Amino acid sequence: MENNSITPTVRIHPSWLDVLKTEFSQPYFQQLRQFLIAERQHQMVYPPGSLIFHAFDATPFNQVKVVLIGQDPYHGPGQAEGLSFSVPRGVKPPPSLKNIFKELYQDLGIMPPLHGNLHAWAEQGVLLLNAVLTVRAGQPGSHRNMGWETFTDQVIRILSERRQNLVFLLWGRYAAQKEILIESDKHFILKAAHPSPFSAATGFFGCRHFSQTNHYLAHHAIQPINWSL
Repeated sequence: MENNSITPTVRIHPSWLDVLKTEFSQPYFQQLRQFLIAERQHQMVYPPGSLIFHAFDATPFNQVKVVLIGQDPYHGPGQAEGLSFSVPRGVKPPPSLKNIFKELYQDLGIMPPLHGNLHAWAEQGVLLLNAVLTVRAGQPGSHRNMGWETFTDQVIRILSERRQNLVFLLWGRYAAQKEILIESDKHFILKAAHPSPFSAATGFFGCRHFSQTNHYLAHHAIQPINWSL
C-alpha cells in the first residue's frame, strides 16, 4: 500500500476484501481516500499507509472470535501500527495499555509483558479494531467524522450478521455506542469503563472480561484465547 493511498492491497486479508469489496467503491470511501491523500501532503499521519488495515490483515474474517473496539490510533511517533491499543515492540506501552495488563493480571494472573505488542492476540482471532483508522500526528480525534466510522460500523454490522458467538469488548462510552450494531441474541457483549487512567479505577479494573471471554468461547466449543504475551 503506497503511503498516499488507502486502496487495499495484499496488506488486507482476502477474506476481508471479499466481504468489504462494495464498501471500497462507495462515495464516502472515495471521499475519505481523497481526504487522506490531501492530508498526507501537508501533515504527518499515523499509522503509515501500509499498516492502516493491519487489523484486517492479522485477523482473517472467518477466524474472528473477539472484537475489541478502540477509538482512533495513537498519535505519537512510532506508536500506531493499525491494531487498537497495541504498539510495536520497543515502544513504551501507553497508560491505557498498562491498565489493560493490570486487569489481565488481576483477572487471570498473567504477568504484564515487557512490551506492548498485541499481535499475538490478533493471530488468535482478536480483531483489534479502531473506529477511526488514521490520525494526524499529535492531534487525537483529528480524523473523526471523515468517513472511517461509516466503514468500521459496517464492519461491525457484517460481523454481527454473518458470524455467530463472537465476543464484543466495548470499553468506554464511545465503544458502548456500537452496541446498537450488534445482534445481542447471537453474540456476547461485554461493557466496561475505558482503561484510561481517567476511568480505569471506576469501572474497568475488576471487569474480568478476559476470563468471561474465554468462558463464553469454551462454552460454545470455541478455542479460548491465550492472553499471555
